[in-house]
Amino acid sequence: MSLPDWIVLALTLFGIVAYGIWKSGNNKNIDQFLMGNRSLPWYHVGFSVMATQASAITFLSAPGQAYSDGMRFVQFYFGLPLAMIVLCVTFVPMFSRLKVYTAYEFLEQRFDLKTRALTSFLFLVLRSLSTGVAIYAPAIILSTILNINTVYTTLFIGGLVIFYTVYGGSKAVSYTQLLQMSIIFAGMFLAGILVVSLLPQGVGFTHALKMAGKLGRMNVIDWKFDWDNRYNVWSGLIGGFFLQLSYFGTDQSQVGRYLTGSSIGQSRLGLIMNGLIKIPMQFLILLIGVLVFAFYQFNRPPMFFNNYEVDNVRKGSYAAAYNQLDQQYTEAFEQRKAKTNDLIKAFDSKDANRVNQAQAALKNADKQAKDIRKQAIDVMKKSNAGADDNDTNYVFLTFVKQYLPRGLVGLLIAIIFLASMGSTASALNSLASTTVVDIYKRTINKDASDRNYLNASRLATVFWGVVCVIMALYASKLGNLLEAVNQLGSYIYGTVLGVFVVAFYMKRINGNAVFIAAIISEATIIYLGLTKTVAYLWLNPIGCFLVMILGLVLNRAVGEKRVVAETT
Repeated sequence: MSLPDWIVLALTLFGIVAYGIWKSGNNKNIDQFLMGNRSLPWYHVGFSVMATQASAITFLSAPGQAYSDGMRFVQFYFGLPLAMIVLCVTFVPMFSRLKVYTAYEFLEQRFDLKTRALTSFLFLVLRSLSTGVAIYAPAIILSTILNINTVYTTLFIGGLVIFYTVYGGSKAVSYTQLLQMSIIFAGMFLAGILVVSLLPQGVGFTHALKMAGKLGRMNVIDWKFDWDNRYNVWSGLIGGFFLQLSYFGTDQSQVGRYLTGSSIGQSRLGLIMNGLIKIPMQFLILLIGVLVFAFYQFNRPPMFFNNYEVDNVRKGSYAAAYNQLDQQYTEAFEQRKAKTNDLIKAFDSKDANRVNQAQAALKNADKQAKDIRKQAIDVMKKSNAGADDNDTNYVFLTFVKQYLPRGLVGLLIAIIFLASMGSTASALNSLASTTVVDIYKRTINKDASDRNYLNASRLATVFWGVVCVIMALYASKLGNLLEAVNQLGSYIYGTVLGVFVVAFYMKRINGNAVFIAAIISEATIIYLGLTKTVAYLWLNPIGCFLVMILGLVLNRAVGEKRVVAETT
C-alpha cells in the first residue's frame, strides 16, 4: 500500500477506537459494562445488530463467494424479515420485561439450572469458534499486505479488539458500531461505482451483468426444492428463518445488542430496521463480487489469489511446474478475453443465435482456464500438503490492492477491519456476560459487590479474547469463511431455538424432558452434519422440531411413570 493508504487506514481505525472509548464513559457496574444502562435509541440498536452480524467475513468473503458461485447466497437471508417479526412479537417483550442480562437466565426461570447451563455452554462453544473465524478474516488482509504469516496479524487484530472492549464495555461497542456501519455503507457503495468505471470503454453496467449471467453468476433465485442444495428459495425461507430466529433470539451476541434499547419499542424498531436493510445490503455486496468477476474477464486475474501460498510454491521444488502452468493460464485468459469481447458485441447486435454461439464459445474458453487453475492447485498441494487451496477470501482484497486509487485502498481495507472489530467486540461482550451472569454470578459467587462483578466481566472478556485468538489460528482450514460461520451456527442454533420455543409455547413440558431432548437432538444434528445427509441450512429446522417433538414425547413418558409410581 502507499503512504496515503496507510495514513487513512491508521486514522480510521484508531480514530474509531478512541471515539468509542470516549463516548462509553466510566463503567461502574455490570449493567453499564454489559448493557450500556439499557439507554440506547433504536438506530443505535439497529446499527449495532447489523454490525454484529456483518463481520469482516461479510465484506471479505461475500464478493469472493459471488465471484466463484454467483448471487445465489442472497437467498440465505430470505427468512430474516419473518424472523424479525417473530422476535418483536415474542422474544423482545419477554426479555425486556424480565430485565435479564442474558437470554439463558429466562430458561432457568422456565425450566431449571441444568437447562440454562446446557444452552449457555452451547453458546460459549459456538460463539468462541465463530469469533475466531471473524478475527482471522482481517488477519488475512494484513498478511497479504505485509506478506507475512497470518499468525502474527491474528495476534495483532485480536489484541486491538480486546483492548477497547475490556475498557469501554457495551457502550464502546455500540458507539463504534454506529460509526463503523456509516463508513462501511459509504465505502462499499463507492467501491461498486469504481468497479463499473474500470470496465473497458464500451462495456457498461448492463453488459457486465448480462455477461456474468451467461456464465452462471446472476443466479439470484432458485425455486427448485432440493435437500442437497445449500441455497434456494426454500432453504432460505425455511432453513434461513430458523437459523436467523435462533441467532437473533437465542445468541447472546445479538440478544445483548437489542437489550441495550431504552424501551421495548426502541428495541423493536432496531430489529425491524435490520430486517429491512440486511437483504438489500447483502445483495449489493454480492453484486460487487459479480462486477469484479466481470472486470476480470477483461483483465488477467491471478491464477491463484492467495499470494502467500503462491510465493511458497515458487520457492520450492515445484516452481518450474507452477510457472509453466501460469504461462498457459495467461494464454487461456487471452482466449477467454477474446470470447468475452465477442459476447459483448453479440449483445449489441441483439441477435439471439449469435449470443448463444458466443456464450458457448466463452464457456469453453472459461473451462480451459479453470482446468489449468485446478492443475496449478494440485501442484501447490504437492509442494505443501497443508496449503490452503481455497482463495475466495482473497479475491476482493486482491482487486482492491491492485486497481483502486490511493487513499481509497486504505479506506476499503479499513472497512473490512471495522466490520471485524464490530462483530468481534459484540461477541467478546456477550461471551463475558454469559460467563459472569450464567456461571460466575449464578453458581460461584452469588453475593459479590458490583465492583467484583465488573472486574470479573473484564477478566472474562480477556479470557475469551485469548480463546478466540487461538481459534483464529486454525480458521484457515475452514475454506470460505462466510459459509464456515453459518455452517458452525447450524450445528447448534436449531437445538437452542427448540429449547426456547418449548419454553415460550409448550408450557406443560418440564425441565428434565427438554434437557434430554436437547442432548439427543444435538447428537443427531452433529451426525447429520458430519455425514452431510442434508444441506446445512436444513439442520436448523430439524434441530428445532426434534427438541419440540422429543420434549413432548419424553414429558408424557415421565408423566406416565409418575402416575404409576403414585398409584402403587
